Amino acid sequence: MIKEFKEFLVKQNAIALAIGVIIGAAVSKVVSSIVDNILNPIVSLLLPAGDWRQAGWVIREGVDAAGKPFVTKITYGQVIGALIDFVIIGVLVFLITKALLPKPTPTAPTKECPQCKDIIPKDATRCKSCTQPVPA
Repeated sequence: MIKEFKEFLVKQNAIALAIGVIIGAAVSKVVSSIVDNILNPIVSLLLPAGDWRQAGWVIREGVDAAGKPFVTKITYGQVIGALIDFVIIGVLVFLITKALLPKPTPTAPTKECPQCKDIIPKDATRCKSCTQPVPA
Protein backbone atom coordinates (compact mmCIF):
# COMPACT_ATOMS: atom_id res chain seq x y z
CA MET A 1 0.00 0.00 0.00
CA ILE A 2 2.87 2.40 0.75
CA LYS A 3 4.40 1.56 -2.63
CA GLU A 4 1.10 2.34 -4.38
CA PHE A 5 0.80 5.61 -2.50
CA LYS A 6 4.34 6.59 -3.50
CA GLU A 7 3.58 5.74 -7.16
CA PHE A 8 0.39 7.80 -6.94
CA LEU A 9 2.30 10.82 -5.63
CA VAL A 10 4.87 10.58 -8.40
CA LYS A 11 2.55 9.73 -11.31
CA GLN A 12 -0.24 12.16 -10.49
CA ASN A 13 2.10 15.09 -9.74
CA ALA A 14 0.48 15.44 -6.32
CA ILE A 15 3.72 16.71 -4.81
CA ALA A 16 4.07 19.38 -7.50
CA LEU A 17 0.47 20.40 -6.91
CA ALA A 18 1.03 20.64 -3.15
CA ILE A 19 4.14 22.77 -3.69
CA GLY A 20 2.17 25.00 -6.06
CA VAL A 21 -0.57 25.50 -3.47
CA ILE A 22 1.96 26.36 -0.75
CA ILE A 23 3.80 28.83 -2.99
CA GLY A 24 0.47 30.27 -4.12
CA ALA A 25 -0.54 30.91 -0.51
CA ALA A 26 2.77 32.64 0.18
CA VAL A 27 2.48 34.80 -2.95
CA SER A 28 -1.10 35.62 -1.97
CA LYS A 29 0.10 36.99 1.39
CA VAL A 30 2.75 39.13 -0.32
CA VAL A 31 0.32 40.48 -2.92
CA SER A 32 -2.35 41.18 -0.27
CA SER A 33 0.21 43.06 1.81
CA ILE A 34 1.26 45.15 -1.20
CA VAL A 35 -2.38 45.95 -1.97
CA ASP A 36 -3.39 46.70 1.64
CA ASN A 37 -0.32 48.63 2.75
CA ILE A 38 0.91 50.39 -0.39
CA LEU A 39 -1.72 50.64 -3.10
CA ASN A 40 -4.97 51.07 -1.14
CA PRO A 41 -3.69 54.16 0.72
CA ILE A 42 -2.86 55.69 -2.67
CA VAL A 43 -6.32 54.79 -3.98
CA SER A 44 -7.93 56.32 -0.87
CA LEU A 45 -6.30 59.66 -1.80
CA LEU A 46 -8.32 59.64 -5.03
CA LEU A 47 -11.62 58.70 -3.40
CA PRO A 48 -13.81 60.63 -0.92
CA ALA A 49 -12.44 61.12 2.59
CA GLY A 50 -13.42 58.82 5.40
CA ASP A 51 -14.07 55.12 5.37
CA TRP A 52 -15.35 54.90 1.80
CA ARG A 53 -15.73 51.12 2.03
CA GLN A 54 -18.61 51.66 4.46
CA ALA A 55 -20.48 53.91 2.02
CA GLY A 56 -23.94 52.63 1.22
CA TRP A 57 -27.65 53.27 0.74
CA VAL A 58 -29.70 53.11 3.90
CA ILE A 59 -32.76 50.96 3.38
CA ARG A 60 -34.17 51.04 6.88
CA GLU A 61 -33.30 52.40 10.30
CA GLY A 62 -34.99 51.49 13.51
CA VAL A 63 -34.81 50.06 16.99
CA ASP A 64 -34.90 46.34 17.62
CA ALA A 65 -36.82 44.56 20.40
CA ALA A 66 -33.90 44.99 22.83
CA GLY A 67 -33.90 48.74 22.27
CA LYS A 68 -30.69 48.82 20.20
CA PRO A 69 -30.69 51.00 17.11
CA PHE A 70 -29.98 49.22 13.82
CA VAL A 71 -29.35 50.26 10.24
CA THR A 72 -30.01 48.08 7.22
CA LYS A 73 -28.09 49.29 4.22
CA ILE A 74 -26.60 48.18 0.92
CA THR A 75 -22.87 48.82 1.29
CA TYR A 76 -21.80 49.52 -2.25
CA GLY A 77 -18.45 50.73 -0.89
CA GLN A 78 -17.53 47.12 -0.07
CA VAL A 79 -18.33 46.05 -3.63
CA ILE A 80 -16.31 48.89 -5.14
CA GLY A 81 -13.44 48.10 -2.76
CA ALA A 82 -13.51 44.43 -3.71
CA LEU A 83 -13.47 45.33 -7.42
CA ILE A 84 -10.52 47.68 -6.93
CA ASP A 85 -8.69 44.99 -4.92
CA PHE A 86 -9.39 42.45 -7.67
CA VAL A 87 -8.04 44.68 -10.42
CA ILE A 88 -4.92 45.59 -8.43
CA ILE A 89 -4.23 41.97 -7.44
CA GLY A 90 -4.83 40.80 -11.03
CA VAL A 91 -2.33 43.33 -12.39
CA LEU A 92 0.25 42.44 -9.72
CA VAL A 93 -0.11 38.70 -10.35
CA PHE A 94 0.23 39.32 -14.10
CA LEU A 95 3.40 41.38 -13.60
CA ILE A 96 4.94 38.86 -11.18
CA THR A 97 4.10 35.95 -13.48
CA LYS A 98 5.45 37.76 -16.52
CA ALA A 99 8.70 38.54 -14.68
CA LEU A 100 9.24 35.02 -13.32
CA LEU A 101 8.11 32.71 -16.13
CA PRO A 102 10.56 32.02 -18.96
CA LYS A 103 9.80 33.49 -22.35
CA PRO A 104 8.60 30.89 -24.88
CA THR A 105 11.16 30.05 -27.52
CA PRO A 106 9.93 30.54 -31.08
CA THR A 107 9.42 27.32 -33.00
CA ALA A 108 11.22 26.67 -36.24
CA PRO A 109 9.04 27.10 -39.34
CA THR A 110 7.74 23.82 -40.75
CA LYS A 111 5.68 22.51 -43.64
CA GLU A 112 3.83 19.31 -44.44
CA CYS A 113 5.10 16.68 -46.88
CA PRO A 114 2.53 16.35 -49.70
CA GLN A 115 3.12 12.56 -49.94
CA CYS A 116 3.14 11.23 -46.36
CA LYS A 117 1.79 14.29 -44.47
CA ASP A 118 4.76 14.28 -42.07
CA ILE A 119 5.92 17.59 -40.63
CA ILE A 120 9.35 18.61 -41.95
CA PRO A 121 11.50 21.77 -41.73
CA LYS A 122 10.43 24.53 -44.09
CA ASP A 123 13.80 24.58 -45.90
CA ALA A 124 13.84 20.80 -46.53
CA THR A 125 13.97 19.65 -50.15
CA ARG A 126 13.35 15.96 -49.36
CA CYS A 127 11.05 14.34 -46.78
CA LYS A 128 12.88 12.59 -43.93
CA SER A 129 10.18 9.90 -43.65
CA CYS A 130 9.26 8.94 -47.22
CA THR A 131 12.38 10.42 -48.94
CA GLN A 132 10.25 12.00 -51.68
CA PRO A 133 11.33 15.36 -53.12
CA VAL A 134 9.36 18.25 -51.62
CA PRO A 135 8.59 21.34 -53.70
CA ALA A 136 9.93 24.57 -52.22
